[in-house]
Amino acid sequence: MTTISLITGASRGLGRNTALAIARKGGDVIVTYQSRQAEAEAVVAEIEQLGRKGVALQLDVGNVSSFPAFVEQLKIAMRRTWQHEHIDHLVNNAGHGEVATVAEMSEGAFDRLVNVHFKGVFFLTQALLPLLKDGGRIVNLSSGLTRVSAEGWAAYAAVKGAVEVLTVYMAKEFGPRKISVNSVAPGAIETDFLGGAVRDTPEFNTFFASMTALGRVGVADDIGPMIASLLSADNRWVNAQRIEVSGGQGI
Repeated sequence: MTTISLITGASRGLGRNTALAIARKGGDVIVTYQSRQAEAEAVVAEIEQLGRKGVALQLDVGNVSSFPAFVEQLKIAMRRTWQHEHIDHLVNNAGHGEVATVAEMSEGAFDRLVNVHFKGVFFLTQALLPLLKDGGRIVNLSSGLTRVSAEGWAAYAAVKGAVEVLTVYMAKEFGPRKISVNSVAPGAIETDFLGGAVRDTPEFNTFFASMTALGRVGVADDIGPMIASLLSADNRWVNAQRIEVSGGQGI
């Protein structure tokens, strides 16, 4: 039976890669984007080229007040494309980076991190629960920086740590509906995250590669297929776990 996965922030980077990995495994995908509509529609076109169905919807994960309207738009898109209103999987992927030491972090930057990475994950999941099938799956994106530290990432890592705790509580609360919830924590990855810092800055790339047992930083293809696999029936008994996908970073 075909599954339908909703992935936030899927116009680029890990979200895009995850969407395409799911489509390659035979799933249909709803991708959300904040402002990159053309890129999101290009992802949908790639999904369709793989023989699957895709839909792109605008969503600002940092704006909780917009969630009721988003849910209504989602229902309309679901009825139009799949003739029902239920999804199988939710991947809370959307995010951004704010780099500053504890001494230098501004309140505005801190609030943006909390709103997108924690408050948004909490309340979007709440809003979508009525549309998530019993027996469904949720994956919350965390970070390898909750386990190893790097200067300037205290606030980012702290909100990702909050997501890891939230994941365990979600798994407990949603257990009666047989919904499993896990967090995936990538290490340093070559994407356009934070302006492509790891991908395009040789000293960053070399630094993180030197910390990694496999001797390189990750690429999107190291993460998306893993998430797609976690959503498959092969991993139905994995629940309430933090799964690091970092090539052995910081060991």
